[in-house]
Formats: sequence, structure tokens, C-alpha cells
Amino acid sequence: MATLDKILSAMENCSADAITFTGGAIPLFHLNGTQRPVLKQPIPEPQLMAYLRELVDIQNAAKLDQRQPCDFLYKNFHFQVDFTPKGLNATVFLAEDKSADTGPAPVPLQSSSPSPQETEFPKENLKYSIDHLFSEMIRRGASDLHLSIGEPPYLRLHGEMIQMEGRPVLTEDLVKDFLLPICPQRNREEYERCHDTDFAYHIEGLARFRCNFFMDRFGMGAVFRQIPTKTPTVNDLGLSKAVVDLCWLSKGLVLVTGPTGSGKSTTLAALINFINENRTDHIITIEDPVEFVHRNKKCLINQREVGVNTESFKRALRAALREDPDIVMVGEMRDLETVAIAIETAETGHLVFGTLHTTTAPSTVDRIIDQFPADRQAQIRMMLSESLKGVVSQTLCKKVGGGRVAAFEVLLVNSSITNLIREGKVFQIPSIMQTQKGIGNVTLNDALFALVKDGKVEPREAYIKSVDKTGLKSLFERHKIELSMDVEKVV
Repeated sequence: MATLDKILSAMENCSADAITFTGGAIPLFHLNGTQRPVLKQPIPEPQLMAYLRELVDIQNAAKLDQRQPCDFLYKNFHFQVDFTPKGLNATVFLAEDKSADTGPAPVPLQSSSPSPQETEFPKENLKYSIDHLFSEMIRRGASDLHLSIGEPPYLRLHGEMIQMEGRPVLTEDLVKDFLLPICPQRNREEYERCHDTDFAYHIEGLARFRCNFFMDRFGMGAVFRQIPTKTPTVNDLGLSKAVVDLCWLSKGLVLVTGPTGSGKSTTLAALINFINENRTDHIITIEDPVEFVHRNKKCLINQREVGVNTESFKRALRAALREDPDIVMVGEMRDLETVAIAIETAETGHLVFGTLHTTTAPSTVDRIIDQFPADRQAQIRMMLSESLKGVVSQTLCKKVGGGRVAAFEVLLVNSSITNLIREGKVFQIPSIMQTQKGIGNVTLNDALFALVKDGKVEPREAYIKSVDKTGLKSLFERHKIELSMDVEKVV
């Protein structure tokens, strides 16, 4: 069923004279000389374009792509589509003669057949088909779209991998035809050379995507991560006052850590957005690729993309020292040299935000120090003890009723933590975090327990995501919370 079918059925049921669609506006019924909204939310133009492409034949699809006016019949509805300097407009009337000779029947871009094996993407409409995948991804609220040879497209929805119904198994040629037209030339060359590449892809009015192309044993594949067009706020994410207060620092190193896909980039974007709204500083971000796009508010923001605007993280970070920054955000601290420069930058009077792939706040300290050769570790330990101001470690949990929610472990570095880092006694940090909760420290188990207590997360899900499972199990037992699972099977 096409996306617009429900609206068209409603038009018939209420005997409306017409419907008008305008890109970026709410569709309107025209009924007895009055106008009535059809939906509560406007339809962005790219999304409206994708809806229309579901209804048209190949000839009219080409006209839409070239932004040329076109008329067509769909079922018993007459569509008149026009393009003005202000954008896309479509008016729909009931066709007077349902049996009129309208030429070849429209070939919908999305087959109604439920069997992926029996459905084929028309070769002439590959561009529109990939647009449909993105539109459906956004409509269903999925975080990721996966394309792999020998499988239909998959979505990650609320943390679960699900097949897209009614979509065909992808062949090697089809995957290449899908992916290469949206891939910048630089990334094509990188893919040919290295067999993987990352870049950002933007559909105006719909969403922005972080794209990864890769090669597996079957050939080319891709994963697209949806990046919301609206930058999240610290309130949207539920960040504590202690975490938000890190944004007021004049210098130091603040790290956001967690496994892949845990929302580190989203948290960093919210912190940068808070600074942008409340301080008057110069912010430089170094990302691969640029994900959330920040507009200048009270701050001046320069966003640099690795591979496009700069050669590497370490080169851009070193150059940033000559670009008069107050705050530097490093999208990923991938290698030893980048970590070293970030620490030096924080030491020289700048506020540096960065990310690492570690699972807990205390393990982040060990991870940084262990990257360096043994003869440099004492020096780095001393530098880190002075520059590190806070670590926010997060993990995403399945939310009761659908969706996901983040559990935040927070380590705020004071004189006690500084001494432990300097003396190499990082193993004692968790106990200090427990005794100094009053200043804003939160252990992962405490964060998970709070989500369970508030009814946001099931005890089983919290237990699975915990690093200290024995400690969390004891916490549940003390508060008479049942796990209702065989905990011996969970590692």
C-alpha cells in the first residue's frame, strides 16, 4: 500500500473536493469552500517527493526528478504536480472517469508483493528506490539501515535488527547501483583502496545520515546511521546538572565514552549546543564525518571533516592551536598521537571534548595510559591527572514500551581522583565514586538501578548491560527486585 493511500481514502470518505500538498506544509482538504488540515505535522518536500514517486510510472518519475510539471492518474485520483520558486505543489481531484484511457498503468516503485524473493527494484528507478528506503527508515523511527548482498534491507529498530518487509534480496549489481551514486569521488577512491569508507549524506528537509561502505566476503555492503536534523538539548537527554556544569570549564579534558552505537556523538552534540547557547567562545569541531550541524548562536563554530577539510584528526588538532580556539571537540581519539595532542591542548588552557570506546569511566583512564609506551606512561599519568576533568560513560538500554534510553556513568575528577591517577591506583576509583556521590559521581550500576526503579527499563535488560553484574544483582536483592531470568546464562 502506498503511503498516501490512507489520505486519499479519507478524501473519498469525507467527499472533499480536492487535497493540496505543498512541500514543508500541512496538506489541506478543500471541502465546501473551506480548508481543513489533513495531518498535524507538515510533510517535508523530500518526503512528499518520495510519496509521489510511489505512485507514478517511469516517465512521470523522470519528470519529478527534473522538477517538471506532470499530470497522472493513480487509482481513481487525478494528480496535478507543479514546481514553483517556492517549491513542490500537488493538487489531487477525484477522476471523473475511472476507466479513462490513461496509457500504461503506473509502475509503483514499491511492489505490493509481500515476498522479498518475488519483488524486483526497477532498474530505471534505483535512485528513487534508495530514497524510499531512507523515507521508510525515518517513518518507522529506525536508527540504522543495513544493506548486504544476499539479504533484503534490514533496519535497526529500538535496538533490534528486523527485515524490511516487501523488499527484495539484494544482488551485488543492485547494491552497487544503489550506493555508488550517493558516494563522493574521494570516498569511492578510498573504498577501492581500503575496502571501507565513511562520509555524511544529507537529504534536505528529511534527515542527515552517517554512511559506512564496506566489503565483506560477498562484496559491497553499507550501513546508514540516522542523524536527527534537530540538535538535541541536555534536557532532551536527561543529563545531570553535574555533567552540564562541565560545559562551564575554561580548560581541561572531558571525555564521553561508551561502546559503538551508544549515543556518544549525540551527547557531545548536546553539550556543544549548550555552550553555543550560553557562552561567547570560538569552538572548533573535528569529526569523521560531520554529523550534527551546529549553527552559530552565541559562539563562532568551525566544523572540520577529516578527509574533506583536513587530512587527519591529529593534523587538525595540532592546527587548532593556531586557530584561536576556546573549545575543541575531537569526534574520535583514535590513536596515541591524537590522545597525546588532546591532553597537551587541554593543558595549554583550552577545553577539549573527546570520545573513546570504553565501557566504564574508570577503565577510560587505564585505556589512555596503556596506549603509551612504558617509558612514557609515568609522564602521561601525571599530565592526565592534571588535565582530566570528567568522564561520562554511557550505554543504551531497551526502554519499556519501545525505544531506548541511556544510562550515564559519571566520574568527576577532584583532588582525590587526581591523586589516584597520579599514583597509578585507578582500581580504587570505583570506591571513591561510591563515597563521593554528593558531588555528582554516578556508577553505572546506580544509573541502571535508577532506570529500573523509575520503570523505564526491565531488570533483565539492566542486568545484561551491567559490567559489575554481581553488584547489580545484590542491589536488586536488597530492594526486592526480581530478575526473572537465569543469570548464569548471562555473561
